[in-house]
Amino acid sequence: MNIIDLHCDTLSEILYGYERGEDIRLASNDLHISLDKMEKGGYALQTFASFVDLGSGVDPLVHCLKLIDIFNRETAANSDRITPVRSYADIEAAMAQGKIAALLSIEEGGACRGELSVLRHMYTLGVRMMTLTWNYENELAYPNDTSYHEESRHLGIPDKERGLKDRGIEFLCEMERLGIIVDVSHLGDACFFDLVKHTTKPFIASHSNCRSLVGHCRNLTDDMIRAIAERGGIIGVNYWASVLEEVQNEPEARSRIEFMVAHMKHMKKIGGIDCIALGSDFDGITRNLEMYDASCLQNLCEGIVKGGFTEDEAEKICSGNALRLFKEILK
Repeated sequence: MNIIDLHCDTLSEILYGYERGEDIRLASNDLHISLDKMEKGGYALQTFASFVDLGSGVDPLVHCLKLIDIFNRETAANSDRITPVRSYADIEAAMAQGKIAALLSIEEGGACRGELSVLRHMYTLGVRMMTLTWNYENELAYPNDTSYHEESRHLGIPDKERGLKDRGIEFLCEMERLGIIVDVSHLGDACFFDLVKHTTKPFIASHSNCRSLVGHCRNLTDDMIRAIAERGGIIGVNYWASVLEEVQNEPEARSRIEFMVAHMKHMKKIGGIDCIALGSDFDGITRNLEMYDASCLQNLCEGIVKGGFTEDEAEKICSGNALRLFKEILK
């Protein structure tokens, strides 16, 4: 089956390696994602996140531009195998040519520094997806609190009070006008429901699971799943152990295919088959990974069918639902 992955942090790992003096390349490496591994895993499209940590002290805009530069240089160096895509027609062309499509996203709306002009520049640079937040408040919105909390066994505390800021609402309108997919992963609970009120197009959660199964505040409530599905959006199942399995001691959580399938079944129960997709979070996650890198993705396809989904449903989860959304938004 073709694989479409809505989120990875591979660009960051390449940049961190460069800053350590290491020469890490997309073609072949020891990361979760490389061209060699994606080709073995049957990838049709990978979304590459330009991730910015506002707590690190870096200039968020400059850091984001560094990551976009890596995206451009690595795709250009491997143009016979992978190609950047900005529209659905580009995705179709890449698939027809047997190349992996590379979609550029931003993980942390604060990279735009609250300036709509910067958002528009990001669009011209090829950005087609963006989260409003990561784990810090910014000019647009508030995340849920994912810091350590003894009472919640590391699961974090949802922010049910603070909604979108005025500038965040302005960004949503401009993102929808431009054709930048709105990504609600990492967004606070109150901001999520504000976003539903202030948008009209489908939106996504690129790497989030079900809070009914695992109480981590990075996961989605049933009401959130329902809202995404009713809008025609999709949810990328995250492979991170901490949002897949609920245990007393979080470091003991495991990332297993059976747990991913359980979250998919719950999403289907609440939102229907058309809302389920894949969002690995590869190269942003560690610890206890049954699928240790992108080469293993056909194992997940088999696990989805063995878990009770039909072949047609598995095709939708692995690529079809994402293609439908891309066709609607990426003109």
